[in-house]
Amino acid sequence: MSVRIRLSRGGSKKRPFYKVVAADQRAPRDGRFIERLGSYNPMLPKDHADRFVINEERVKYWLSNGAEPTERLAKMLSSLGLVKAPALRDQPKKSAPKAKALERIKEKEEKAKAAAEAAEAAKAEAEAAAAQAEAPAEESSAE
Repeated sequence: MSVRIRLSRGGSKKRPFYKVVAADQRAPRDGRFIERLGSYNPMLPKDHADRFVINEERVKYWLSNGAEPTERLAKMLSSLGLVKAPALRDQPKKSAPKAKALERIKEKEEKAKAAAEAAEAAKAEAEAAAAQAEAPAEESSAE
C-alpha cells in the first residue's frame, strides 16, 4: 500500500477548503483517508496564521514511514523545512511550441532584425546626405 500526503477538497462552490490527509494512493481525492494531518484554507490572506495549519509530528512520522507528499504539498511543507523543495518546471513540455511554431517565431525574429538593419542604414544615409549638404554651404560662405 502506497501512502500519499495530499489535499482533500471540501467547502462549497468557489469557496474551497482543504484537509491535509494521509491516504492510500488508490483512494479517491475526497474519499477515504487514513489520518487527517491538518488544513489549508486558500481563501485567507497569505500571512494569516490559519491559512496552513499542520501537525508537524504526524507529518514527520508519515514521511519516515515512506509516505510521499504531492507536488503542491511538498512545496508547502518545504517552507516549513519538513521536505526538500520540488523542482518545478516553468513550462510543461506539452504546451511548449512545436517545430512549425518555432520556425514561424524564428522567421519573425529574422524579419524584425532585417527591418531594424534597413532602418539603421536609411538613417545613416540620411545623416550622410545631410552632412554633404552642409559642407558645400560652409565652403561657399567662406569665400
